[in-house]
Order: sequence, then structure tokens, then C-alpha cells
Amino acid sequence: MTLQDHELTPDRLRAVCDPAQFTFKSTAELPGLADMIGQDRAKRALTFGMEMPGEGYNMFVLGPVGTGRWTMVRRVVEQKAASEPPPQDWVYVNNFTNPARPRAIRLPAGMGCQLRSDMERLVADLKRDIPRAFESEEYESRRANIAKRVQDEQTRIFSELEEQVRARGFGLARTPIGVMLVPTRGEEAMSEADYRALPPDARQQLEHTEGELQQQLTSTLHRARQVQKEAQDNLTELDRQVVSFVAGHLFDELEARYASIPEVVDYLKQVRNDVIEQADLFKPAEEQANPLAQMFGGGAEAALNRYKVNLLVDNCEQKNAPVIIETNPTYYNLVGEVQQEAQFGALVTDFTKIRAGAFHRANGGYLIMEARSVLLNPFAWDALERILKDGRIEIEEMGQQYRLFSTTTLEPEPIPADVKVILIGEPWIYYLLYALDEDFRRLFKVKADFGTDINRDNTAAQQYALFVASYCRDHSLRPFDPTGVAKIVEHGSRLAEDQKKLATRFSEIGDIIAEASYWAGQSGHQLVTGEDVQKAIDEKVYRSNRVEERIREMIERGIIMVDTDGAVVGQVNGLSVTMLGDYEFGRPSRITARTYVGRGNVIAIDREAELAGPIHNKGVMILAGYLGGRYATDLPLSLSASITFEQSYEGVEGDSASSAELYALLSSLAGVPIRQDLAVTGSVNQRGEVQPIGSAAAKIEGFYDVCRVKGLTGNQGVLIPAQNVDNLMLREDVVQAVREGRFHIYQVRTIDEGMELLTGMPAGELKDGEYPEGTINYLVTQRLRQLAEVYQAFARAAGEEEEETEVRKTRREPVPQARRRVFRRSRALRRR
Repeated sequence: MTLQDHELTPDRLRAVCDPAQFTFKSTAELPGLADMIGQDRAKRALTFGMEMPGEGYNMFVLGPVGTGRWTMVRRVVEQKAASEPPPQDWVYVNNFTNPARPRAIRLPAGMGCQLRSDMERLVADLKRDIPRAFESEEYESRRANIAKRVQDEQTRIFSELEEQVRARGFGLARTPIGVMLVPTRGEEAMSEADYRALPPDARQQLEHTEGELQQQLTSTLHRARQVQKEAQDNLTELDRQVVSFVAGHLFDELEARYASIPEVVDYLKQVRNDVIEQADLFKPAEEQANPLAQMFGGGAEAALNRYKVNLLVDNCEQKNAPVIIETNPTYYNLVGEVQQEAQFGALVTDFTKIRAGAFHRANGGYLIMEARSVLLNPFAWDALERILKDGRIEIEEMGQQYRLFSTTTLEPEPIPADVKVILIGEPWIYYLLYALDEDFRRLFKVKADFGTDINRDNTAAQQYALFVASYCRDHSLRPFDPTGVAKIVEHGSRLAEDQKKLATRFSEIGDIIAEASYWAGQSGHQLVTGEDVQKAIDEKVYRSNRVEERIREMIERGIIMVDTDGAVVGQVNGLSVTMLGDYEFGRPSRITARTYVGRGNVIAIDREAELAGPIHNKGVMILAGYLGGRYATDLPLSLSASITFEQSYEGVEGDSASSAELYALLSSLAGVPIRQDLAVTGSVNQRGEVQPIGSAAAKIEGFYDVCRVKGLTGNQGVLIPAQNVDNLMLREDVVQAVREGRFHIYQVRTIDEGMELLTGMPAGELKDGEYPEGTINYLVTQRLRQLAEVYQAFARAAGEEEEETEVRKTRREPVPQARRRVFRRSRALRRR
């Protein structure tokens, strides 16, 4: 076959989009894109996951960044949520039995804020009406009657006691420390001098009488205290009756309003009882003379917080199921927290400081998060799995199970969880979690897999036009004309590296749309044209290709040695690709091979220097398999070969240069020079079939740019695997050079075809066990036979020398120096 038989025509190098297929004059005429382009598999998975009931049917959306994952997830979830009713409200209220464990109450949507308002109004009414009742004349009269009865009873008790004491020669003296008995002389208290002047018998009698009266005094004082206590109880009961009377109708109204919610009715009953018991909280506040009490904000007012309602989840304004997108999924942002307030160095809290997390807000709806962010935040992933496994949202301190010392804090009652969780992440995160986390498999049973491309046809091109129209409208950009949209379609195929596909990496396409609009403005265009799109692409490349141009300059100056003309034995131009962030470029590298007598070893110098990766090493090993299978079926493979990427100082990975390495190796064996105006890419298998590789367009363009700066001769070109033809979306300048015959691109399927193109000699086919003379394979076979004969000669000589040496050693005769050298060389050869 001739070069022309393998050469690709310009129309096969780039799939051009015809602007005539678009009927609009401007994308401003087009409607917005109603749905995502492609991704039917992912959309069906999302729909299934949202509609499928049961535990564990949460979703993991996996796909590369920029494929529209977030856009589709938001759109699909919001459409589904719009058809679902809003979930119930949740409130936390005081637990009057155990304040450290606040109660959670579920209410129909919209009634949470109503209950909060009703309780605020209730407390306001109580603060107004109860003090009025305490200041009323009737209350004061009843209180005065109780006080008068107490005073009269105490007066009667002490009067009786005083008569009994006076009759026995004593009196009662009231002192700051209480009531005391004192002996009397007539109506006056006996002085100490008079007491000492009494005879001993009289003093003893007086002391005995005092002891008896002291017992009677103690009994009387106890009766007085009992009277006082009964009076205080009567006053307390009076307060309770007043508060109960004033607050009764207020609570009755609320209990009737919430009669359909037993939990609220039970809570209101507890509030009623507590208000009655805590009547003092509603009495008129006395002025606080203590400045510390004033600094604490007043005890009574702060104590009324116990009747507040903490509206944790408020769906009063919600019309449908909630869709929560948590962009910062920390532990507390997910499960909520109990906030604390510092007061004089101490942290205090109560149920009113409980704050909701994303799970609370999304309860009854959907929670969307980025998987990587959840995994990076401490304890967030554990909290996520615990909620989904247990089916409840429990607010607790982060890492509480790891604390060395327990602390007293609130333990809010858990809330049942009813949330569909949607995680968005890259594929490697999904597969890593699936392999290492057993709970993950049970909790995320639905996988929504986003692809990176779609089939390119007229429908897809029209959808691209709609996407351009929507993007321009959403971002206030200039509309596109048909030529601009056509260039965007072609750019989509270039991103997909396939003439029959379009990329779905819409973030990158959106960037080009925005940049093309900018350059259209710089050129004074009202509509974005194809030239503006090409300008945006070229400028984006220029911003990123400084390293590429530097390497090209070094090749042009001969610092990096790459030949683009002539022919050399055992040397070929291989093509590789370099990735620098979001930019990749191809570059040629000189690959050389040397062959010599050995035992069938193919040595990759890059591998021996530990610069090669496992895939590259596999490709080198395949070369030995190809040589042995093709040329060593009837004779030993008695050669060694060394192959390397010259001037390569960084790692080498991939097998796309394995065909080039094999070409260099065969050239070295056959002694036939390889054209240096051709570059090669493609992997190879053991049967000599050239296999497809990635980044074919970048590699071709890289060699074209080197030839351009060194001077195009009209003979230069690139050999690519035939399977890669559909992957070509070459730059227009490269296509034009091919059209003008200044550059060439050839497709090959086998190593034989490639050797014919590179050497100009026929490869030769095996007939009757021999290859025809004047062919590459014939020369290779002859060279391998020569190497085998040399190896066998050395092996025989080594055997004879070894026998002679043993004989001489037995006879104790010296071994000649020359024979020692031959023996050492043959032995070393056998080791190889």
C-alpha cells in the first residue's frame, strides 16, 4: 500500500458544523432550554430515588465537575418538591418535669408560628391581668383578713401565755433574738442585783419555775409558727385562686384551639399548672437594690422564658416540600446545636437556644450536599450516617462520645428524620466509599451517573443552540448568530475528542460563551460570530501555553533534539501529551533503541531509572512478546535491547508510545533508517496490532507546531491508529495545512503498515517459513539469526573453555589470559 492509501483527507480531520442547519438569525429568538442536554440515565435515577419509598433509597450523583450535576439535581428535585405538601412544623418547649430534656412537639405546617404567637400573647396577657388582680381591693381585703386573723390568733396565744407567766412571777421580754422569760418583782423586771440577793432556796425555786415556763414558751412559739405557716399557706392558696381565676379562661381558649393536637393540649395543661405554682413571677416587681441582680437582667422577667416556644422548623411560608442545599455541611450545620451564653465567666443555656440544622429544615423534603465537603468536616459524615440509620435527628455536642469528662448540658428530645439525602461528588469518591464503608452501600442505594458526552446529531446541535440562548439570557450576554453557535458545537466535539460526540461539560462551554461575548464587544459586534468564538478559544489557549511555547522554542534552537527531516536508524519521533492544570498540549520526543547480543531482554532505561509508570512498563514488556512470537519460533531470541526517551527528565507513563518504541527497535535490528519527518503515536499488542490512544488531536497539533517553527517541507506528518480517526477535531490551521499538502496524517492498523510508511520498504509476509528478501522482516530475521549464531558460538566456546580449564586445574597448569577473557565474556553472556 502507498502513502496515499493511508493518508487521511482534510474532511476526515474535523467534523464541521454547518451554520445553515440553524433557522434563526439570533439566539435571542430562541426559547430557553427546558431540560438538560442528555443525561437521561442520571435523570431517571434521580426520579426513581425520589419516588422510591423505603429505607436507604438516598442518592449519590457522580460525574466529573462541570457536567451540569448541580443544575440538573436542583431542577429535578425542585420540580418534584413542588408537587408535594409542606412538612410539619417542629417546636421545642420547656419540660417542666425535667428541664434538661426539652420536649419536641410536631404541629401541622403553619401552626408552629401560630403557637409561638399564642404563647407570647398568653404571657403578655398574664403579665397584664395577674398584677391587676393582685392590686385589686378584693384581693387586698382578703389578704388583710388573713393577716388580721393571724395577728389576732397570735395575740390571743401570747396573751394567754403572758397571763400564765405573770401568775408565776415571770414576764415576757421581746428581744432581737426572740421572746425571753424574765423574773419580776411586782410589775418590774427583777434586776440582777435583786436576783443575787435572793436566798438560795428562792433562787432554786425560781429556776425550776423558769424551766417549766420555758417548755410552755417553746410550745406556744411553735403554735404561733404553725399559725403563721397556715396563714402563709392561705395566702399562697389565695394567690393560686386568683391566678387560676384570671388565667383560666385564657388557657381554656388555647386548649380549645389546639384540641386536635394532644401534645399541645398536654403542654398547655403543664403550663397552666406551672403558672399557678409560679404566681410570684407575675406579681409587681419590687425595685432591686442589689446592683448584681440588676446586672443579671432581673430574675422574674428572665424566668418567664420558660413559657416561650422555640420554633425550630417554621413552614408557615412554605408552600411545598423543602429543598435545602447545604454548602457548608459542618457537624452543627447538619444536626443543629444548643447555643450557650457567657455570663460572668459561666456558660448558661436553655431550650430557647436550640438551633435547627440542615436535617431539621429539610425534614419531609430533600437535602442536597457535596460529598467531599461532608467528608472533610470532622464528625459530619458520622452524623449523616447515624441520622439515616437511626431515623432520628439527635442534637448533641460534637464528639461527645470522645470526651474525657462529662459535662451537664441540654439533651433535646430527638426528632424523627424523614429526609431524602442527595450527595454530589466525583466518581472516585463514590467507588471509594462503596468499597470501604458498608453502611454507605445500605444508605445510598441509588446511583445517578452523569456522562461526559452525548451523540452528535442535528437534535443535539439544536439543543446546543438552546443552551447558548439560555446561557446568554441568564448571564446578560450578547446573542449568537448561527456561525457562532456552529463554532460552539465544534468546540463541544473538540472537548469530547470525538467527531460523533458532544461534550456535556457545560461549565467549560459556558466560559467560552461568556468570553466570546466579551471579544464580540471588543470588536463592536452586536451578535457573537464564529470569529468571536474562535478568538475566545485562541485567547484562552494563549493565556495557558507559555510552557508549550518555551518547549517549542527549545526544540527550534536545538536544545531539545528533535529532527523533522532526514532518516536515522533506531530513532523515531514519539508523541506524548503534557497536562498543566486545565491545559494539555502534545510534544514530540526522540525515542532511540540499540540492539546487541543477549538473551531476549528488552531493557527500558526509563524503567531502570525508576522514571516510568506501570502502564509504560507493561507496554515495553509487550515488545518482547511481539519479537518472540513473530521471529523466535524456530530459533532463540538471542538479543538484548535498550530503549529510552531521550532528554526525558520527568516521569513517563502510558503505553501510547509502545508502537514508536517497537518501530525504533525493528529499525535497529534491520539497520534501516526511519524517516524523521514523521512522528508516531499508538500502543501495540503482542500480535502487532496498533491500538487507539488518547489525546490524538493534541499530539498531532504538537508535532505540527514543531514542524511549523522549524519549517514545513511538505513531507512531514503523523502516524495514528486507524481507530483514532473519529477522535480527530484538529485546529483549522492544521486542517488547512493538510489541504494544501504541507502536512500529512496517516492511519495505520499494524506495525507492518507503520514500518512501510516510516522506511519506504515493504514489511514482507511470511511464506514457507521465510520472509522475502528486500523486506523489513527479512532483514530483522537475518539479524536475529546472526545474533543467535554469535551467542551460540560464545556458548560453545564457553563450554570448551570450561572443560579445558577444569582439565588444566586438575593438572595444575596455568590458563592462558586470552582464554580467561573469552570464558568470562561467554559466561556473562549466558547470565544475561
